[in-house]
Amino acid sequence: KPERIEGGVQFWRQHQSTLNRAYQQFGVPPEMILAIMGVETLYGKNMGKHLVLESLTTLAFDYPKRAAFFRSELEQFLRLCREQGLEPLTIKGSYAGAVGYAQFISSSYRRLAVDFNADGKIDLWNVEDAIGSIANYFSKHGWRKGEPVAGLVTLRSQYDQSLLKGDLKPQQKLSYLRNKGVVIEQKWSNDFVGKLLAFELEQGQEYWVGLTNFYVISRYNHSALYSLAAYQLSQKIKNQFKP
Repeated sequence: KPERIEGGVQFWRQHQSTLNRAYQQFGVPPEMILAIMGVETLYGKNMGKHLVLESLTTLAFDYPKRAAFFRSELEQFLRLCREQGLEPLTIKGSYAGAVGYAQFISSSYRRLAVDFNADGKIDLWNVEDAIGSIANYFSKHGWRKGEPVAGLVTLRSQYDQSLLKGDLKPQQKLSYLRNKGVVIEQKWSNDFVGKLLAFELEQGQEYWVGLTNFYVISRYNHSALYSLAAYQLSQKIKNQFKP
């Protein structure tokens, strides 16, 4: 939506030096960091209103389907509060316990958040730390600097339908996909690995090939729709930004 695109452009202007520093250190471009912030919190405007301790306690003991995961997150949250000097009864976040500009869950906060402004604290409610932490998150999950993310493709009538099966992880070289009926017009190396994906539109379907960086985006939220939305938002922000 225009609000997210324009908000990203404005945020880029305000924090250009920090975003550039994150790009130099971690290889993740500014527009991708901004897209995550835009999708997650509308650039900090909506960082969650639920007490994290209450959310995690409820999910840990009254949601059997994922109780083990949320019991672990509850422990991680209490450890995080002790390490960072946070007051657990005041911290607010999402209904699932994610916090700050970047909406990290507690285990990700402890493992992947960074002190990007070098003030001795790791504070995801601080813009600089949030920018550096998102970049580090992507880097640690295998982001490849300068490589493409995803692209629209078309299919020959006799394409191999089994290419659409399986999870999001790209495992086949583009040369293989091309030989199996995927028409990739982008001038990408045949040695890149990709995954054929189908997205349902109001009428018909749209086909994309997601490369390694597309899969990395999905480590933030394990959904092809999330990854595509974030990527498309990043490109719209990039196209509108004028340094």
